[in-house]
Amino acid sequence: MLDLNRYPSLGAALKDALDRFAGEICLIEADRDRENHRLTYREFRDRALPITAYLQERGFDSGSRAAIIMTNQSKWLISAYAVFYSGGVLVPLDYKLSALEHIPLLKHSKAEVLVTEYHFWRAITQSPDFGDIKIKTVIVTDAPASAELEGAIRWEEANSESTPNFIERERSDWACIVYSSGTGGRPKGCVLTHDNYLEQCVALTSLYPFWPGVRYLSILPTNHAIDFMVGFIGPFVCGATVVHLRTLRPEFVREAFTRYQITYMALVPMVLKNLETGLRTRFAELPPAKRFVLNRLIWLNKKFTQKEPNLELSRKLLKQVHEAFGGGLRALFVGGAFMSPETLQFFYELGIQVGNGYGLTEAGTAVTLNDFKPFRADTVGKPLPGMEVKILNPDAEGIGQVAVRSRTVMAQYLDDPELTSETIVDGWLMTGDLGRFDSMGHLQLFGRAKNMIVTEEGKNVYPEDIESAFDGLPVKEYCVFAANYIWPERSMLGEKLVIVLRLDEGQEVDDALIAKLLERNRRLLNFKRISGYVVWRQDFPRTASMKIKRYQLAEQIRESFDRQTALKEL
Repeated sequence: MLDLNRYPSLGAALKDALDRFAGEICLIEADRDRENHRLTYREFRDRALPITAYLQERGFDSGSRAAIIMTNQSKWLISAYAVFYSGGVLVPLDYKLSALEHIPLLKHSKAEVLVTEYHFWRAITQSPDFGDIKIKTVIVTDAPASAELEGAIRWEEANSESTPNFIERERSDWACIVYSSGTGGRPKGCVLTHDNYLEQCVALTSLYPFWPGVRYLSILPTNHAIDFMVGFIGPFVCGATVVHLRTLRPEFVREAFTRYQITYMALVPMVLKNLETGLRTRFAELPPAKRFVLNRLIWLNKKFTQKEPNLELSRKLLKQVHEAFGGGLRALFVGGAFMSPETLQFFYELGIQVGNGYGLTEAGTAVTLNDFKPFRADTVGKPLPGMEVKILNPDAEGIGQVAVRSRTVMAQYLDDPELTSETIVDGWLMTGDLGRFDSMGHLQLFGRAKNMIVTEEGKNVYPEDIESAFDGLPVKEYCVFAANYIWPERSMLGEKLVIVLRLDEGQEVDDALIAKLLERNRRLLNFKRISGYVVWRQDFPRTASMKIKRYQLAEQIRESFDRQTALKEL
C-alpha cells in the first residue's frame, strides 16, 4: 500500500499507484455470466490519459467541476481518474434519480462537464427543465450509431493524442461535491476535500487492509460513499482488484463469489437480509441428518469464536458454506441503514464477518466500524482511528445526539453557509442521529432525532427500534410511523403507532399475518406497541443507500388515503 501521508491529493496517490502496480489487474467488468474485459493498472492509465487530454483541451483544469451519472463500469473510474489528474472536482450523482432530479443537482453543482450513459442523457434532454443547465462538455457512452446526441460527443470520440498535464492539488482543496442521500427540495452538496478522503482511506485500511491479489466485488453504485472508498480509492492505492458486476440478479452475484474468489464486498442491509433468507432456506431444505450435522458445526464455531473471530477455523468447520462464498471471503461491509442484530449474529456464527458500520455523507464514508474485539451484533462498532465521537445532551438512558469531529468531516455545504453553520458547530458535526455508548465503547444507534416520537406519557420512541421487533415478518417490507405523522392533526393526544405493510404480489392480510403481528407486538413494552396497520401496494421510496424516505412515503400515503379508510386496528 502507498503511504498516503506523503500525498497531497487523490490524483497524486492514484497516479503513483497506476505506476507502482502497473502489471496487476485493477478492474474486471462482468455482466451476468460474461466477462466484458479486465484491465491492468497500466491499461487503465492508458485508457484514462486520452480522455484527460481531451478534457484539458476544452478548458477543464484546476477547480473545474465534472459530474458523472453512470452505472458501475470501468468508464466510471476512468472518468473519475481523468478529473482528479486534471485537478478537477468530481460530482458523483446517483444514476437512480430521475432526469427531473438530476437537473437541479447539475445546476446547483455548476458542473462544466458531464459524463453519462446515453439513456440518461436522452432523458435529461427531453426534460422541460433541460435549458436550466449550462454544461460545456457532455460525453456519452453506449450511444447507438444513429442517435441524436443534442450536442454531446460519444465516449469513443472523446480522446486526444496529446500528453495531458498533471495538475497538483493541496489537501485542503475540494475533491468532490457529494449530494446527501437525504436531499429533498433543498440540494445539500457536501464539499469533501482531498484530506477528507485520504484520512478516511488510512483509517479504513488500518482495520481492513487491501493488497495485490485482494478482490473486491462492487455491486453498490460507485457514486455511493461506501463504494467510492472501498470499491475505488482503497483498492487502487493498494494494488488490489475491483470486480464490477453489472447485474444484481442473486444467481449471478452468488456465481461471482466463486468465479472471482472475492475477498471483500460492501452491501446495504436489504441485500444482506436477502442473502440471509436464501441461506436459511437452503439450510432448511437439507435432509434431517445433514441439517443436524450443520447445526452442530455452527454450534462449535460459535463456541470457539465467542471472544474473537477465527477465520481459518471457521473455514474448516463450515467448509461448504465458505466455499459457496468463494473460499476467500474475509469480510462483508454493511451500512447505510439500520441492520438487524439477528442477521449480523447469523453470519458471525457461520464465520462470515460482517463489518457493520455507521457513517454519513458529511463525514466521508464511515465514523464507526465493528473491529470484532469483541463482536457486538447490537452496535455499529467503535470510532475509527482519528474519529472523535460524543453524545450531546444525553437523557436518563444515556441517549442523545451523536456529534463527530474528524479530519474526514466535510468542509461545508456548497453555497449554503447558513446550513453549514447549523450542521458544523465549533468543529463538531451535528449528525441528527440518536445514540449512546455502551460500557465497552461501542456505539448503539436508536434512529434519527427528527423521527423520534414522544408519547403522551412523555416516553421517547424510535421507529427504527420498534421495527427491529418485527424482523422476519412475512411481507415484502414494512415501516413504522406515528399515525399523526401521516395524517396531521391539531392535537397529539391519543397518538398511535402504526405499521405500514408493503405486501408481496397477490398477498393479503390474513389471520396468520395478524397473528404474527400480534405475537411480535407483545415483545414490546406497552408504550412501544403498534395500534394498527396500513396496507400499501407500492414499493417504498428509498435513497441510494436504501434508507426508506419516510417523509416521502408518508406524503404518498396521505395523498392516497384518509386515516379512516386506511388505518386498520389491531
